Amino acid sequence: MDLNPIAAGFSAKKLEHVERHLNNNYLQAGKIAGCQVMVARKGIPAYFKSFGDMDRERSKPVDQETIFRIYSMTKPITSIALMMLFEEGKFQLNDPVSRFIPSWKGQQVWVAGRGDDMQTRAPQSVMTMRHILSHTSGLTYGALLPGDSQPVDEVYQKLGVNRDEGETVSSFAEKLANVPLRYDPGSKWLYSLATDICGCLVEFISGQKFEDFLKERIFDPLEMNDTGFYVPEDKLDRFAANYGRGRDKSLKLLDDPQTSKYRRAPSFPSGGGGLVSTTLDYAKFCEMLRQRGSYYGKEIIGSRTLGLMTKNHIAGGEDLSQAAMGSFSETAYEGVGFGLGFASTLDEVSSGTIGAGDYYWGGAASTIFWIDPVEDLYVVFMTQFMPSATFNFRGQLKNIIYGAIND
Repeated sequence: MDLNPIAAGFSAKKLEHVERHLNNNYLQAGKIAGCQVMVARKGIPAYFKSFGDMDRERSKPVDQETIFRIYSMTKPITSIALMMLFEEGKFQLNDPVSRFIPSWKGQQVWVAGRGDDMQTRAPQSVMTMRHILSHTSGLTYGALLPGDSQPVDEVYQKLGVNRDEGETVSSFAEKLANVPLRYDPGSKWLYSLATDICGCLVEFISGQKFEDFLKERIFDPLEMNDTGFYVPEDKLDRFAANYGRGRDKSLKLLDDPQTSKYRRAPSFPSGGGGLVSTTLDYAKFCEMLRQRGSYYGKEIIGSRTLGLMTKNHIAGGEDLSQAAMGSFSETAYEGVGFGLGFASTLDEVSSGTIGAGDYYWGGAASTIFWIDPVEDLYVVFMTQFMPSATFNFRGQLKNIIYGAIND
């Protein structure tokens, strides 16, 4: 890859702070095993470097072909897929979700109590496609996230709502029909299994398997040849190990590539967190977004539809500090809104970050990306370390990268 930071409007010297920062603060300290960073501006690659190991146990370094678990960075791809059907007139944002999942018509909202003593009522507003795309549906993560302990989450567990082997698109949607909503749709924001339902809806509405839709309509046109829901045998040697932190704060192996569940195609392709990808593949997705929905002449989604997706859809124009319930690790609250699949920076002062107008998301293994239409910029950061709340890679990289812009 030809890198030209000067043509992209960067100080090459200042961009090198990325390497020093990651090496000095994370790699040499043994906080992460390895990582990779790509920065492009004006369509020009400005920075692309690999650091450390993708598999410490086998002494394999990160390189440009390394395959990463991207977890929730799957969500923007799934959201784009569903909105492609919106562009075909298959649904409106204010359509009830029950139009496509009839068993959801009788959903109830939790009021009080738990178990057999749980009290529920009819929702004050119908759950719409807008709600399911913007995490304002009333769904939760069903205690899959640390710290969840609400009575509603206990129902998820009792009914066996999960994304594991044996689950299917249909069984997943049908189980959720019997779970009370945590709040009235549209009234609050809560990170949830909603984007997994978006993947189900792609399949129900299109009549095509979700994984096949993504491949045919997004991955093949963008030449994202290493992105999918599992790692084929002939690519297994490129698959990174996943790590966490042990009790002594040293790295602990969480998922060995040789025994990982990602070695086989899942029965339930998770639209909320199931994909693996490479930095260069995800950069193609980002470049399509930077080009407002097209990739060198191949239109994936219309520019106006993408513009609608990246607007703040929180009721009343609130930021997440006002609208969110609970806590999670993929973004801050203050000065941040949420659209149809992306968070967005609404205000630099409130958020404490540069880049008002950008949109982004991250993954559970500390992967991140963002698009900044104002600066004509995108950044992809890949690593494999859980949980993602441990280190603020996005905030630190933003400071360094925006500080290096000199035009």
